[in-house]
Amino acid sequence: MSRNMEPLSVGRVVGDIVDGFIPTVKMSVIYNSNTQVANGHELMPSVVTAKPRVDIGGEDLRAAYTLIMTDPDAPSPSDPYLREHLHWIVADIPGTTDASFGKEIVSYESPKPVIGIHRFAFILFKQRGRETVMPPASRDYFNTRRFAEENGLGSPVAAVYFNAQRPTAARRR
Repeated sequence: MSRNMEPLSVGRVVGDIVDGFIPTVKMSVIYNSNTQVANGHELMPSVVTAKPRVDIGGEDLRAAYTLIMTDPDAPSPSDPYLREHLHWIVADIPGTTDASFGKEIVSYESPKPVIGIHRFAFILFKQRGRETVMPPASRDYFNTRRFAEENGLGSPVAAVYFNAQRPTAARRR
């Protein structure tokens, strides 16, 4: 297993959301212009309220990519019966640009975990052509593998995830 895949396997992104794959494109996810998402790091829900900047690598502006953000731990990690909950889909992102150049087919929904520590994963797929990705019927019970298959996306080309949990309530004295 490659070193950059190990955190995705340990964090069960590979397994719960996608099958094993070989990363072939660089992707960086940055919230509030200064907080970069790193595998397994925790971000406070207050930091992730606005959609992030997602920079896509690649070598060809003509290539198109689809970005999916999903929570496999909804509504709680111990009972994820809504697995997965979809937070965002952007399609037709040109290579070497960022997600703002793509077409948002499911609007960004900020993470608001209620119970436990949730994983929020960004999965990037290379499209076979432009305007080939259709929006899913629902955010709940979303399945990244099935969505990729239905839209001819193949295996992921990049992924990264962060953890978030509900901020603790103020304690009474």
